[in-house]
Amino acid sequence: MEEKRKESGYLNGLKQSYSDPHKKKKIWYVAVSIIVLLLIIPKIIPLFQEMSIFAEEEIAQVPQVDVVVLEAVQRDDKITATGNLRAIQEVELSTEVSGKVIGLHIEEGAEVERGQLLVKVNDNDLQAEKSRIESNISVMEETEARQQQLMERGGATQEVYDNTLMQLNNMRAEFASVQAQIERTEVRAPFDGVVGLTYISDGAYVTPSSRIASLQDMSSVRIDFSIPERYSANVSAGNEIRFQVQGVDSVFTGRVTATEPQIDPRTRTLQVRAVSDNPDGLLNPGAYANVELILTTYEDALMLPSVALIPDAGQYKVLTYSDGSVTEKYVTTGTRTRNSVHILEGLAPGDTVLVSGLLQVNDGSEVEIRNRESLADNE
Repeated sequence: MEEKRKESGYLNGLKQSYSDPHKKKKIWYVAVSIIVLLLIIPKIIPLFQEMSIFAEEEIAQVPQVDVVVLEAVQRDDKITATGNLRAIQEVELSTEVSGKVIGLHIEEGAEVERGQLLVKVNDNDLQAEKSRIESNISVMEETEARQQQLMERGGATQEVYDNTLMQLNNMRAEFASVQAQIERTEVRAPFDGVVGLTYISDGAYVTPSSRIASLQDMSSVRIDFSIPERYSANVSAGNEIRFQVQGVDSVFTGRVTATEPQIDPRTRTLQVRAVSDNPDGLLNPGAYANVELILTTYEDALMLPSVALIPDAGQYKVLTYSDGSVTEKYVTTGTRTRNSVHILEGLAPGDTVLVSGLLQVNDGSEVEIRNRESLADNE
């Protein structure tokens, strides 16, 4: 009887639970959750197993890197700059006096010789004065000769002769002064060169400020350019340059002749001048030039790709490979090109340097070589 009462009470409790909406909902959620878990557990377990295997492989995998093997080569240590060409000698022709042009002896584009008359300004008044003085000098020279003869015979005193000689010398000085003024009315070529375009005509009135023409000696050209001040100690007279100009495929050479004695405080650059021969006349003054200044020629230079450098507290280091592991080495760098840098200290020919995977490895890491390149010059 007792057992029947307990069973009856249990059944009554179940009925009450199913009749209660809240309890009925909870039972439903629990049943659905159990069914979902039973369905997804078989799929989750293999996924966790794969992730565990992948993690183990990642831990065990050795990084693969690309490397270059350095070789010693002959190389010019150079810097690039831009400059302008100028004639070795150039001048703007002008007169020293004002007046009317009575002789224009200029042919545009023609070659002229030193001392050749190019422009003549009216000097009629000076020529007349010159003739007058020449006539007076002629008379005074005869007087001086007679006075000297008389003085030798005792017919004239020394004082009279000295006065005559003084007048003769004064006239000669006047003649020299007039001759100098006449020369100022002439424009002559100061050196051998080529005349440019003319800006006056015969009969024009000119002044010292009038633009006549230019004269340029283009047998050689000067190349003026600037370099950063950090290279100022490496450049001196005699350094070689190579340069190109637009419209000409040839590469020209020249030599540094001088530098400014001081650094430009505004641009922090040093002004440099070089000279190049121009026998064929291919180089025109005023042209824009791309210049390479050769600082030093190295017979055993080491060039390294710039991507291999790792900045470190104001210095540079690289990662080298040897016997399956990585070693850090600090290096001293020189000039750079577009893709490479000159290594001055820290590496030797035959060293193997990492150029990829630099962030995944460090000193002492084990690596595998994926690609090895023998690099002589990585420009």
